[in-house]
Amino acid sequence: MSYRTSLPQLEGDLFLTDGGIETSLIFHQGLDLPEFAAFVLLDSEAGVDQLRRYYEPYLALARESSAGFVLESPTWRASPGWAARLELSVEKLSALNRRAIALMEELRESAGDTPVVISGCVGPQGDGYRPAELLSADAAREYHSTQIGTFADTAADMVTAVTMTYAEEAIGVTQAARDAGLPVVISFTVETDGRLPNGQGLGEATEQVDAATAGAPAYYMINCAHPTHFEDVLGAAEPWRDRIRGLRANASVLSHDELDAMEELDDGDPADLGARYAALRSRLPNLNVVGGCCGTDHRHVAAIRDAWPHG
Repeated sequence: MSYRTSLPQLEGDLFLTDGGIETSLIFHQGLDLPEFAAFVLLDSEAGVDQLRRYYEPYLALARESSAGFVLESPTWRASPGWAARLELSVEKLSALNRRAIALMEELRESAGDTPVVISGCVGPQGDGYRPAELLSADAAREYHSTQIGTFADTAADMVTAVTMTYAEEAIGVTQAARDAGLPVVISFTVETDGRLPNGQGLGEATEQVDAATAGAPAYYMINCAHPTHFEDVLGAAEPWRDRIRGLRANASVLSHDELDAMEELDDGDPADLGARYAALRSRLPNLNVVGGCCGTDHRHVAAIRDAWPHG
Protein backbone atom coordinates (compact mmCIF):
# COMPACT_ATOMS: atom_id res chain seq x y z
CA MET A 1 0.00 0.00 0.00
CA SER A 2 1.29 3.46 -0.90
CA TYR A 3 0.11 6.77 0.53
CA ARG A 4 2.05 9.06 -1.79
CA THR A 5 -1.04 10.87 -3.01
CA SER A 6 -2.94 11.10 0.28
CA LEU A 7 -1.15 10.77 3.60
CA PRO A 8 -3.62 9.39 6.16
CA GLN A 9 -2.16 11.36 9.07
CA LEU A 10 -3.50 14.51 7.42
CA GLU A 11 -7.00 13.39 8.40
CA GLY A 12 -6.24 14.20 12.03
CA ASP A 13 -6.33 10.81 13.75
CA LEU A 14 -3.54 9.96 16.20
CA PHE A 15 -0.36 8.62 14.60
CA LEU A 16 2.55 7.47 16.72
CA THR A 17 6.15 7.18 15.65
CA ASP A 18 9.29 5.88 17.37
CA GLY A 19 11.65 7.46 19.91
CA GLY A 20 15.33 8.35 19.96
CA ILE A 21 16.71 5.59 17.79
CA GLU A 22 20.40 6.45 18.07
CA THR A 23 20.39 7.01 21.84
CA SER A 24 18.37 3.83 22.34
CA LEU A 25 20.73 1.73 20.25
CA ILE A 26 23.81 3.16 21.96
CA PHE A 27 22.71 3.33 25.58
CA HIS A 28 20.12 0.54 25.79
CA GLN A 29 21.49 -1.98 23.30
CA GLY A 30 25.17 -1.15 23.78
CA LEU A 31 25.89 -0.66 20.07
CA ASP A 32 28.63 1.44 18.52
CA LEU A 33 27.27 3.88 15.94
CA PRO A 34 30.11 5.69 14.17
CA GLU A 35 29.15 9.29 13.39
CA PHE A 36 25.85 8.61 15.24
CA ALA A 37 24.75 6.71 12.12
CA ALA A 38 22.16 3.98 12.69
CA PHE A 39 21.99 3.10 9.00
CA VAL A 40 25.35 1.29 9.16
CA LEU A 41 23.52 -1.54 10.96
CA LEU A 42 21.73 -2.32 7.71
CA ASP A 43 24.97 -3.77 6.33
CA SER A 44 24.59 -7.05 8.26
CA GLU A 45 21.80 -9.43 9.17
CA ALA A 46 22.67 -9.03 12.84
CA GLY A 47 22.34 -5.27 12.51
CA VAL A 48 19.01 -5.59 10.69
CA ASP A 49 17.77 -7.82 13.53
CA GLN A 50 18.80 -5.14 16.04
CA LEU A 51 16.81 -2.55 14.12
CA ARG A 52 13.81 -4.85 13.80
CA ARG A 53 13.77 -5.40 17.54
CA TYR A 54 14.03 -1.65 18.08
CA TYR A 55 10.93 -0.83 16.03
CA GLU A 56 8.64 -3.68 17.11
CA PRO A 57 7.63 -2.31 20.56
CA TYR A 58 6.56 0.99 19.00
CA LEU A 59 4.39 -0.71 16.40
CA ALA A 60 2.82 -2.71 19.22
CA LEU A 61 1.88 0.53 21.00
CA ALA A 62 0.02 1.73 17.90
CA ARG A 63 -1.68 -1.61 17.37
CA GLU A 64 -2.87 -1.78 21.00
CA SER A 65 -4.54 1.62 20.78
CA SER A 66 -5.81 1.48 17.17
CA ALA A 67 -3.58 4.43 16.31
CA GLY A 68 -1.71 4.85 13.06
CA PHE A 69 2.06 4.78 12.80
CA VAL A 70 4.67 6.75 10.85
CA LEU A 71 7.53 4.32 10.33
CA GLU A 72 10.64 6.49 10.05
CA SER A 73 13.59 4.80 8.37
CA PRO A 74 16.96 4.71 10.24
CA THR A 75 18.59 6.89 7.58
CA TRP A 76 19.11 10.26 9.29
CA ARG A 77 22.82 10.11 8.43
CA ALA A 78 22.50 8.22 5.13
CA SER A 79 23.41 11.08 2.80
CA PRO A 80 26.54 11.61 0.67
CA GLY A 81 28.60 13.74 3.05
CA TRP A 82 28.15 11.42 6.01
CA ALA A 83 28.73 8.37 3.81
CA ALA A 84 32.07 9.86 2.74
CA ARG A 85 33.09 10.24 6.38
CA LEU A 86 32.21 6.58 6.89
CA GLU A 87 34.18 5.65 3.73
CA LEU A 88 31.11 4.29 1.96
CA SER A 89 30.72 4.49 -1.79
CA VAL A 90 27.75 6.11 -3.52
CA GLU A 91 26.64 2.64 -4.62
CA LYS A 92 26.83 1.31 -1.07
CA LEU A 93 24.90 4.29 0.24
CA SER A 94 22.12 3.70 -2.28
CA ALA A 95 21.95 0.01 -1.35
CA LEU A 96 21.67 0.78 2.37
CA ASN A 97 18.95 3.37 1.83
CA ARG A 98 17.03 0.81 -0.22
CA ARG A 99 17.56 -1.84 2.43
CA ALA A 100 16.20 0.54 5.05
CA ILE A 101 12.93 0.97 3.18
CA ALA A 102 12.75 -2.79 2.54
CA LEU A 103 12.93 -3.32 6.31
CA MET A 104 10.18 -0.74 6.78
CA GLU A 105 8.05 -2.67 4.27
CA GLU A 106 8.60 -5.88 6.21
CA LEU A 107 7.58 -4.19 9.46
CA ARG A 108 4.49 -2.68 7.84
CA GLU A 109 3.41 -6.10 6.61
CA SER A 110 3.71 -7.44 10.16
CA ALA A 111 1.53 -4.63 11.55
CA GLY A 112 -1.78 -6.12 10.44
CA ASP A 113 -4.59 -3.57 10.11
CA THR A 114 -2.58 -0.72 11.67
CA PRO A 115 -2.30 2.16 9.18
CA VAL A 116 1.47 2.48 8.62
CA VAL A 117 3.09 5.22 6.57
CA ILE A 118 6.70 4.65 5.50
CA SER A 119 8.86 7.77 5.73
CA GLY A 120 12.32 8.07 4.30
CA CYS A 121 14.22 9.97 6.98
CA VAL A 122 16.59 12.72 5.83
CA GLY A 123 18.99 14.54 8.15
CA PRO A 124 20.98 17.74 7.84
CA GLN A 125 24.05 17.93 5.64
CA GLY A 126 26.09 19.09 8.63
CA ASP A 127 25.90 18.91 12.39
CA GLY A 128 22.35 18.74 13.70
CA TYR A 129 22.97 21.48 16.26
CA ARG A 130 25.87 23.63 15.02
CA PRO A 131 26.25 23.40 11.24
CA ALA A 132 29.72 24.46 10.12
CA GLU A 133 28.46 25.29 6.64
CA LEU A 134 25.16 26.92 5.73
CA LEU A 135 24.00 25.73 2.33
CA SER A 136 22.01 27.83 -0.07
CA ALA A 137 18.61 26.43 -1.00
CA ASP A 138 19.98 25.40 -4.42
CA ALA A 139 23.00 23.65 -2.90
CA ALA A 140 20.79 21.84 -0.40
CA ARG A 141 18.45 20.78 -3.20
CA GLU A 142 21.36 19.24 -5.09
CA TYR A 143 22.89 17.61 -2.00
CA HIS A 144 19.69 15.95 -0.76
CA SER A 145 18.52 14.88 -4.23
CA THR A 146 20.78 11.81 -4.05
CA GLN A 147 19.11 10.25 -1.03
CA ILE A 148 15.61 11.47 -1.85
CA GLY A 149 15.94 10.21 -5.42
CA THR A 150 16.74 6.77 -4.04
CA PHE A 151 13.65 6.88 -1.79
CA ALA A 152 11.51 7.78 -4.80
CA ASP A 153 12.41 4.43 -6.34
CA THR A 154 11.27 2.48 -3.26
CA ALA A 155 8.06 1.92 -1.29
CA ALA A 156 8.61 5.10 0.76
CA ASP A 157 5.38 7.08 1.00
CA MET A 158 7.03 10.34 1.99
CA VAL A 159 10.22 12.06 3.13
CA THR A 160 10.75 13.62 6.55
CA ALA A 161 13.65 16.02 7.01
CA VAL A 162 14.51 15.79 10.69
CA THR A 163 16.57 18.22 12.81
CA MET A 164 16.64 21.02 10.27
CA THR A 165 18.59 23.94 11.72
CA TYR A 166 17.93 26.71 9.18
CA ALA A 167 15.32 27.51 6.56
CA GLU A 168 17.48 27.41 3.42
CA GLU A 169 18.35 23.74 3.85
CA ALA A 170 14.70 22.95 4.54
CA ILE A 171 13.76 24.74 1.33
CA GLY A 172 16.29 22.69 -0.63
CA VAL A 173 15.01 19.43 0.85
CA THR A 174 11.45 20.42 -0.01
CA GLN A 175 12.41 21.21 -3.60
CA ALA A 176 14.32 17.93 -3.96
CA ALA A 177 11.34 15.97 -2.68
CA ARG A 178 9.01 17.82 -5.01
CA ASP A 179 11.37 17.04 -7.90
CA ALA A 180 11.18 13.35 -6.95
CA GLY A 181 7.40 13.34 -6.59
CA LEU A 182 7.38 12.57 -2.86
CA PRO A 183 5.39 14.33 -0.12
CA VAL A 184 7.73 16.01 2.34
CA VAL A 185 7.60 16.97 6.00
CA ILE A 186 10.01 19.48 7.55
CA SER A 187 11.01 19.12 11.21
CA PHE A 188 12.95 21.98 12.80
CA THR A 189 14.99 21.77 15.98
CA VAL A 190 15.25 24.65 18.43
CA GLU A 191 17.48 25.72 21.29
CA THR A 192 16.32 26.37 24.85
CA ASP A 193 15.02 29.81 23.81
CA GLY A 194 12.66 28.31 21.25
CA ARG A 195 14.66 29.65 18.31
CA LEU A 196 16.52 27.71 15.62
CA PRO A 197 20.29 27.28 16.13
CA ASN A 198 20.89 30.13 13.67
CA GLY A 199 18.75 32.44 15.84
CA GLN A 200 15.72 32.52 13.55
CA GLY A 201 12.26 32.23 15.09
CA LEU A 202 10.36 28.99 14.54
CA GLY A 203 7.40 30.76 13.00
CA GLU A 204 9.61 32.86 10.75
CA ALA A 205 11.45 29.77 9.47
CA THR A 206 8.18 27.97 8.77
CA GLU A 207 6.79 30.95 6.90
CA GLN A 208 10.03 31.33 4.91
CA VAL A 209 9.90 27.73 3.70
CA ASP A 210 6.23 27.99 2.80
CA ALA A 211 6.80 31.25 0.92
CA ALA A 212 9.74 29.83 -1.07
CA THR A 213 7.97 26.57 -1.97
CA ALA A 214 4.34 27.64 -2.38
CA GLY A 215 3.47 25.76 0.81
CA ALA A 216 4.82 22.45 -0.51
CA PRO A 217 5.54 20.66 2.82
CA ALA A 218 2.63 18.46 3.85
CA TYR A 219 3.18 19.73 7.38
CA TYR A 220 5.89 20.72 9.85
CA MET A 221 7.27 19.16 13.01
CA ILE A 222 9.51 20.07 15.94
CA ASN A 223 12.13 17.59 17.12
CA CYS A 224 15.20 17.24 19.34
CA ALA A 225 14.10 19.77 21.98
CA HIS A 226 12.14 19.48 25.22
CA PRO A 227 8.66 21.08 25.35
CA THR A 228 9.89 23.56 27.95
CA HIS A 229 12.23 24.95 25.29
CA PHE A 230 9.50 26.04 22.89
CA GLU A 231 6.19 26.23 24.79
CA ASP A 232 6.49 29.98 25.21
CA VAL A 233 6.88 30.69 21.48
CA LEU A 234 3.55 29.00 20.76
CA GLY A 235 1.49 31.53 22.70
CA ALA A 236 0.28 33.77 19.90
CA ALA A 237 -2.50 32.44 17.67
CA GLU A 238 -0.62 32.83 14.39
CA PRO A 239 -1.37 30.86 11.20
CA TRP A 240 2.01 29.08 11.14
CA ARG A 241 1.07 27.13 14.28
CA ASP A 242 -1.62 25.34 12.26
CA ARG A 243 1.12 23.97 10.00
CA ILE A 244 2.74 22.05 12.86
CA ARG A 245 1.32 18.54 12.98
CA GLY A 246 4.20 16.54 14.49
CA LEU A 247 6.36 16.53 17.59
CA ARG A 248 9.34 14.38 18.58
CA ALA A 249 10.70 15.91 21.78
CA ASN A 250 13.79 15.07 23.78
CA ALA A 251 13.40 13.34 27.13
CA SER A 252 15.76 15.78 28.85
CA VAL A 253 15.30 19.46 29.66
CA LEU A 254 19.02 20.02 29.07
CA SER A 255 20.39 22.03 26.15
CA HIS A 256 22.05 20.45 23.12
CA ASP A 257 25.49 21.44 24.42
CA GLU A 258 24.79 19.94 27.85
CA LEU A 259 23.53 16.70 26.33
CA ASP A 260 26.58 16.43 24.09
CA ALA A 261 28.83 16.66 27.14
CA MET A 262 27.06 13.89 29.07
CA GLU A 263 28.41 10.35 29.23
CA GLU A 264 25.21 8.85 30.64
CA LEU A 265 21.73 8.97 29.14
CA ASP A 266 19.24 11.43 30.63
CA ASP A 267 15.87 9.78 30.04
CA GLY A 268 13.85 12.40 31.91
CA ASP A 269 10.33 11.68 33.20
CA PRO A 270 8.10 9.81 30.73
CA ALA A 271 4.85 10.68 32.56
CA ASP A 272 5.70 14.38 32.67
CA LEU A 273 6.64 14.34 28.99
CA GLY A 274 3.32 12.70 28.12
CA ALA A 275 1.40 15.34 30.08
CA ARG A 276 3.29 18.12 28.33
CA TYR A 277 2.41 16.70 24.92
CA ALA A 278 -1.26 16.56 25.86
CA ALA A 279 -1.15 20.15 27.12
CA LEU A 280 0.31 21.34 23.80
CA ARG A 281 -2.92 20.42 22.01
CA SER A 282 -4.35 23.79 23.04
CA ARG A 283 -1.45 25.59 21.33
CA LEU A 284 -0.98 23.28 18.35
CA PRO A 285 -4.52 22.44 17.24
CA ASN A 286 -3.45 20.14 14.40
CA LEU A 287 -0.88 18.16 16.39
CA ASN A 288 -1.48 14.43 15.85
CA VAL A 289 1.88 12.81 14.88
CA VAL A 290 3.80 12.15 18.08
CA GLY A 291 6.91 10.28 19.14
CA GLY A 292 10.25 11.02 20.74
CA CYS A 293 13.81 12.05 20.05
CA CYS A 294 17.05 11.86 22.06
CA GLY A 295 16.75 9.94 25.32
CA THR A 296 13.25 8.64 24.66
CA ASP A 297 12.21 5.04 24.15
CA HIS A 298 8.97 3.04 24.01
CA ARG A 299 8.18 4.01 27.64
CA HIS A 300 7.99 7.67 26.69
CA VAL A 301 5.89 7.02 23.58
CA ALA A 302 3.54 4.87 25.68
CA ALA A 303 3.18 7.72 28.18
CA ILE A 304 2.48 10.18 25.36
CA ARG A 305 -0.13 7.86 23.89
CA ASP A 306 -1.80 7.25 27.25
CA ALA A 307 -1.97 10.98 28.07
CA TRP A 308 -3.36 11.91 24.67
CA PRO A 309 -6.89 13.41 24.83
CA HIS A 310 -9.54 11.17 23.32
CA GLY A 311 -12.31 12.35 21.12
